[in-house]
Amino acid sequence: MATTTDARDADIARAAAAIADPSRARVLRALLEGRALPASVLAGEAGVSASTVSGHLAKLLEAGVVRVERHGRHRYYRLTGPAVGEALEALARIAPPLPVTSLRQSTHAHALRRARTCYDHVAGALGVTLMAALLERGVLEGGDGRFHPETAEGDRLSAPGKDTTYRLTAPGRAELAAFGVDADELAGRRQLIRYCVDWTEQRHHLAGALGAALTDRLFALDWIRRGNRRRVINLTDAGRTGLERTFGVVLDA
Repeated sequence: MATTTDARDADIARAAAAIADPSRARVLRALLEGRALPASVLAGEAGVSASTVSGHLAKLLEAGVVRVERHGRHRYYRLTGPAVGEALEALARIAPPLPVTSLRQSTHAHALRRARTCYDHVAGALGVTLMAALLERGVLEGGDGRFHPETAEGDRLSAPGKDTTYRLTAPGRAELAAFGVDADELAGRRQLIRYCVDWTEQRHHLAGALGAALTDRLFALDWIRRGNRRRVINLTDAGRTGLERTFGVVLDA
């Protein structure tokens, strides 16, 4: 898959063709949590046989949108990186919604709006509320955490943000370090602070290396847990109390 930022030099059709299959799309949606999953689980998510999903995975590997990891005798698949997740989120913005035909699907949609993963960071109401709290406390600065469509130039719903530059403040760096997230250890090829325009809340949630590290810390503290459905996050009682005491995050019951 091309990595150039100039769309004129990218083989968009090849990547699009790999995604443009209902079963492969379901495989990719299952991998949007950022976890590596075996082919057997992906077959179940796609509703196809093991032999059929192998063919789909081969096409996705060839297109460069997934990669495979070997752990002993087992093979696990994951998205090749945040850019793939961002592209899938952007496609979700322009795609027609799947029809909701059951109470279970409606409940799942509500859970996704409340708290979910956006590749490897928290999104939904929880994500934007956390972002707003970090701005209010002065951990971050540079914007107000809101999507302003009337003045937006590069920002679009369900896509990585481009119009605002957020910065980690010195007091914020110390506060996060005390919480167990050391920004100095996150220096590397991945940008420290990015944001996405949340498609359900139409506000900003924190992405980048810092957003991923903060999400990992919330999982480690058992303040959030993965739900039974893909991408859904459940806020625990300890998390509700801890987030309010630590960052002033208050979510409606």
